[in-house]
Amino acid sequence: MVIRRAQKKDIPDILRLLQQVLQIHADIRPDIFIPGTTKYTEEELQERITHTEDPIFVAEIDGSVRGYIFCEKQGRAHSSNMTDITTLYIDDLCIDAEYRGRHIGHQLYEYAEKYAGENGFYNITLNVWAGNDDAEIFYQKIGLKPQKTTLEKIL
Repeated sequence: MVIRRAQKKDIPDILRLLQQVLQIHADIRPDIFIPGTTKYTEEELQERITHTEDPIFVAEIDGSVRGYIFCEKQGRAHSSNMTDITTLYIDDLCIDAEYRGRHIGHQLYEYAEKYAGENGFYNITLNVWAGNDDAEIFYQKIGLKPQKTTLEKIL
């Protein structure tokens, strides 16, 4: 397995994986997510891949992308009540359904964590949809802890 930055040639595999993760979310929250869609279009991925501050790392096995981790640089500066920090936000992480359980997600996360450490980030954050218990368990196993909770009331 090779972990590297995504390239334009990876877009078809990334789109396939984006469909898998969207379906997980649609199964949990059909009131919000539309089955058969993806979070990003091909055009958005082409632009995103060239944006150096927001890297997408992929896990390539036998010439195909079998996992990805979308990262975003987020900052908070000049707040009157909070310190100035730079966060690496994990926008999305997906492992091909056929390859789950092989520690690929853990390795992708470690790669992103190393990137964050080498580039002066203060922390790593991400969101998990309520009901995505497997993802929540995975993230806690690799050392992430709750930072805050979002609550909702559907009207």
